[in-house]
Amino acid sequence: MESIHDFYGELVFGKKIMEQKLSKSIYKKLLSTIENNDPLDISIASEVAHAMKEWAIEKGATHFTHWFQPQRGGTAQKHDSFIDYGEKDEIIERFSASQLIQSEPDASSFPSGGMRSTFEARGYTAWDPTSPVFILEAGKTKTLVIPSVFLSWKGEVLDQKTPFLRSMNALNIEAMKLQKLLGNRNAKQIKVFAGIEQEYFLLSKALVESRPDIKICNRTLFGTKPAKGQQMEDHYFGNIEEKVLEFMGDVDRELYRRAIPAKTRHNEVAPNQFEIAPLYQEANLAIDNNLQIMEILKKVANRHNMIAILHEKPFKGVNGSGKHFNWSIGDNTGVNYFDPSKSPLKNITFLLTISAVLLGVKNFGGVLRASVADAGNDHRLGANEAPPAIMSIYLGQYINELFESIENSEKITSKKINEITLGVQNLPKVNKDYSDRNRTSPIAFTGNKFEFRALGSSSNPSDAGTTLNLICAYGYHEIYNRIISKKGNDIKQKALEVVKEIIKETKDVRFEKNGYSLEWQEEAKKRGLPNAKNTPDALELLLDKKVVKLYEDYKILSERELNSKIEIKLENYIKLKNIEFEYAIKMINTLLLPAILEQINDLSIVNKHIEDAKLESKNIYKELKILINIYDNVRENSKKLKDFINKNNSYGNIKNLLTVAKNVANEGSEILNLIRKDIDTAEDLVSDKYWRLASYQKLLTEL
Repeated sequence: MESIHDFYGELVFGKKIMEQKLSKSIYKKLLSTIENNDPLDISIASEVAHAMKEWAIEKGATHFTHWFQPQRGGTAQKHDSFIDYGEKDEIIERFSASQLIQSEPDASSFPSGGMRSTFEARGYTAWDPTSPVFILEAGKTKTLVIPSVFLSWKGEVLDQKTPFLRSMNALNIEAMKLQKLLGNRNAKQIKVFAGIEQEYFLLSKALVESRPDIKICNRTLFGTKPAKGQQMEDHYFGNIEEKVLEFMGDVDRELYRRAIPAKTRHNEVAPNQFEIAPLYQEANLAIDNNLQIMEILKKVANRHNMIAILHEKPFKGVNGSGKHFNWSIGDNTGVNYFDPSKSPLKNITFLLTISAVLLGVKNFGGVLRASVADAGNDHRLGANEAPPAIMSIYLGQYINELFESIENSEKITSKKINEITLGVQNLPKVNKDYSDRNRTSPIAFTGNKFEFRALGSSSNPSDAGTTLNLICAYGYHEIYNRIISKKGNDIKQKALEVVKEIIKETKDVRFEKNGYSLEWQEEAKKRGLPNAKNTPDALELLLDKKVVKLYEDYKILSERELNSKIEIKLENYIKLKNIEFEYAIKMINTLLLPAILEQINDLSIVNKHIEDAKLESKNIYKELKILINIYDNVRENSKKLKDFINKNNSYGNIKNLLTVAKNVANEGSEILNLIRKDIDTAEDLVSDKYWRLASYQKLLTEL
C-alpha cells in the first residue's frame, strides 16, 4: 500500500530537497531568508538557481515561470524554456540567478487603475523566497513555478501579494515595538498564521453543457427553486457519495504532492456543495496554497466529468459559498498572541492584541468590508447563510465577562492585575468549553484565533489578510503611544489601563447576538457602523482621507496605488455585471423567449380546438394569457436592460466609475431581477421539451 509519505511534497522544492541540493552554508542562508524574513543574500542566488534547475529537470520540467497574483483576480504566468545557446551555438539548459530573481512579463494588458498608459508595457516579477517553488503538471508537460510579486517599471504595485507582504512588515514593526516596551526580549520576529477553509459546488459537466450562463458567468442567471433543495438539512455532514469521495481523494493526492496539507473534507449545507480545509500554516504560504487549491479543484473536477463552481452564489435561493480566513499572530518563540497562558506577560499581550483588533475594526471596519467586496459576494453577504455586511466582532461569553470585569474595575492595582492574569490563564484551552460559536458574526474569536467569515469563495484571500494585518498594526501603534504617554513606571499597570480604555471605546463593534436579524441592522445604524450592502458602496469607504492616510502611514499602498486598486475593483465589478446583463439578453433572445413561444403556440392550438368544439377551459386560457404577458414583459424589460447598458458604459476617473457601478448595482440589477422573476415563472409553465436549460433540481442532485 502506498503511503502519503511516499509522495507528499514530491512536486515542491522544499527544505528537505534544498538541504540535499545546496551546500551547507548556502542552505543556511536561504533558510534564514525563508524562516526569519532576512534579506536575500544575492550571492547565493546562482547556486540556488542551478539546484532548482537540476531538480526541475529531474522531474521532467522544460520551462519555468514566475507565478503572480494580478489585481484582475486569479493568478498569472508566462513560461520560458531552460534552453539557451552554448559557446558553440549548441543548445544547452540554463537557469541563471537573474532569471530566478526577476522576470519581465508584458504588463500592458494587466489592469493598473490609471497608473500607466497601455503602451507602457514594462512590468517586473520578483521571486518571493518565503513561498516554495513547485512543479506544475499538465499531462506530460511540466513547468517550474516560482511564486512572485508583480510591480511596474517604476515600482508601483500591480499585484495582490506585494501589499500583503508589506502588511506583514508593518505588523512586525508595530508588534515588536510593543513587545520590547513590555520587556519581551525573546521575540525577534512576528509571524502570522492562517487556515483558509474553501467552499465549492460540484456539477455534472454534461448538465452544465445546457447552461451557458454557468459556463460564461459561473452562476445561473435564471432558474426556479428546486422542490427538494436544502430544506431537509440532510446534506450537511451527510454521507459523501462514492464518485464525490473519489474526486476528493484525487484532490487530496494532488495537494499532498504539492505539500499542501489538506485536512478536512465534507458535505456543506446545499446539495452538491462541499468544503475543503488545510492545516494551519504561515499566512503567506496559506494564501498561495489556497490559490492552488482553487485551481486544483477545477482541474481534478474536469478529469471526473464534473465542473467545480467557486462562485459565491451560483443558485438563487440556495446557500452560497464562502471562505473562512482563520487568522492568528505569534512570534518566533512559538507563542500565539491569541492564546492565554500562565505567564502574566503573555496574558497582557493576549489582552493587548485583542484590544488592537477591536480598535482596528472600530476605526477601520469599512476597510475590512471593502477587502471582501466584489460582484459575486454582493449576492451572498447579508443572506441567511453568510455574515452581514456590517463588520462586528464576537468575543464569546467568557472573554466578554472578563472585559466587563476590567471595564468595571475602579482602578488598576497590583491586586487587580493578578486577578485579571489569573482569570485569563484559567481560560479553558478548547474554545467550545468557554465560548459557543456565532456563525452570524463576520469576525469571531474562536479560542486562539479570529475567524473572518465574510470572504467570497472565488476571492484571493490576500486582500483580506492584508487588511487584518494592517488594522492590527494600527491598533498596536495606538496602544504603544497610549502606554508611553501615561505617567508611572509600571508598564503592566499602564498597559491594562489602556486595555480598559479600549474596551469602553470599542463596545459599538462588539456584538454577541444574531447578526442576521433586522434588529441588528437598526442597532448597528444607531452605533454608527457602516453597512455597505454592495461593492461600490463598500469601495467608496476606501476614499476616506483617514483610510488613505492609514495605507500610507504603514507603507502598504500610496494614495496613487490605493486609487488604482479602487479603480480596478470598480472596473471589474462593472465589467462582470455587464457580462451578466449582456448574456442574459442573449439567452432571452435565443433560448428562453423561443421556448415560451413554442408553449404559447401549443396552448393556442389547443385553445382553438376547444373553441371550435364549443367547449371552454378557463385554465388553458388563463395559462395562455400568463405566458403572453410574460413574453411581452420580458421583451420590454430586455430592451430596457439593453438601453441601460448602452447609456451606462462610460468609464473614467473614480468618481465616474463609482456612479456607473452604483447604477449597475441598483438600476441594472433591478431590471435583471424583474426579467428573472418572469422567466422563472415561465420555467414552471413551459414543457421540458422546449425548456433546454437543465433545472436546479437536476443540477443539484445529479453528478
